[in-house]
Amino acid sequence: MANVRSRVVSWLGRKYLARKTKQGFDLTKLSFLPEAVLMPLRRDELDPVRDLGAIREVEPISKVALPFGFNAWVVTGYEESKAVLSATDDFSNDFTNLVGSAGVTEDQNPGGLGFADPPVHTRLRKMLTPEFTMRRLGRLTPRIHAIVEEQLDAMAATEGTVDLMTAFALPIPSLVICELLGVPYEDRADFQRLSTARFDLFGGAGASLGAISESLEYLLDVAKKQRANPGEGLLGMLIKEHGDDIDDIELAGLADGLLTGGLETTASMLALGAIVLLRDPDQFKLVHDDDTAINAFVDELLRYLSVVQMAFPRFAKADVEVAGVTISKGDIVLCSLSGANRDSALGEGMETFDSRRKTDPHLAFGWGMHRCIGAELAKMELRAAYPALVRRFPELRLAGEVADIPYRKLSIVYGVDALPVLVR
Repeated sequence: MANVRSRVVSWLGRKYLARKTKQGFDLTKLSFLPEAVLMPLRRDELDPVRDLGAIREVEPISKVALPFGFNAWVVTGYEESKAVLSATDDFSNDFTNLVGSAGVTEDQNPGGLGFADPPVHTRLRKMLTPEFTMRRLGRLTPRIHAIVEEQLDAMAATEGTVDLMTAFALPIPSLVICELLGVPYEDRADFQRLSTARFDLFGGAGASLGAISESLEYLLDVAKKQRANPGEGLLGMLIKEHGDDIDDIELAGLADGLLTGGLETTASMLALGAIVLLRDPDQFKLVHDDDTAINAFVDELLRYLSVVQMAFPRFAKADVEVAGVTISKGDIVLCSLSGANRDSALGEGMETFDSRRKTDPHLAFGWGMHRCIGAELAKMELRAAYPALVRRFPELRLAGEVADIPYRKLSIVYGVDALPVLVR
């Protein structure tokens, strides 16, 4: 078991370091895309670029002409984003809206919940929801803490500089997802090979859309094995409880959705959250000393970082009015979660981090019917990881200069490609 885990972690490290040179669907090279669409995917270190806030104050729903015959609306306001994300009768998430545009084909449909409309979405989410209750997730709590401690042990045994991204931030959610799905240890190295860069399609480190097909083919094989011999993980439980009411293709799609929604997002949160702690000694001390502080710290961190910068695209089913703006049938609507979560509608000082403040609910996990079903699992991982990290390594610090941190230049899931630190 330990040898398999070591191979998984080692592979993840090599894979992550190779991301910059990987060929993929890279929007940084597609100069025909308007800056108004690219801007919500840009950052100034941990903060959205200033222009995003300036546009939000003047025009929280702004129209942009896209290639391939699309008209797009970029939504940066908090209330406006909530209105779009909750209006499931007016907007569609269905993947088929993208088929035929920019070479997108039906076989690249990742399945799962994010690109599905009712009644398919309703049926699948109803099956999944019981698996994500706190009672069911509670069985993972000991394993989450054990996984965190195992990574800290490995870091403590490393001499010199440690890459917090590959040694801590990536292995924790990847191994937790394996536990959740019930992937056998002997299959985990293959599982991880397909697990990075799935949301980062628009970044320089992004994977091509063709990777979706490869991932689904592998996960379909996993689903078939679970069908023949159901285990105690999520896939096995779905098969035991629902049998032929859910087929292998749907199981593979759900597994893929959990993989894409739970790995790189949580890994980015772990890394960027560590940067927040390293930049702010008061927050470091608070998380180190006060067991009661972690819940508020994590919730504010989710709002402040908003690592998923843009929600799944919505397509208007008919002409619809949102906040006084008429959106035409077929138009694509892109909600900037990072923009909405910095809106002054949430309260004063939203551009700063303050774990002691009280605000309205943020949109880091989306809103409405498509809100991330794994939100509580992600919070469990973050709440376990941060206190353990600062208590094991109270002298934790960056190995280089703040200005040298390799933040991504353009991505749907914001993050860093490496985070060199010293632990002693």
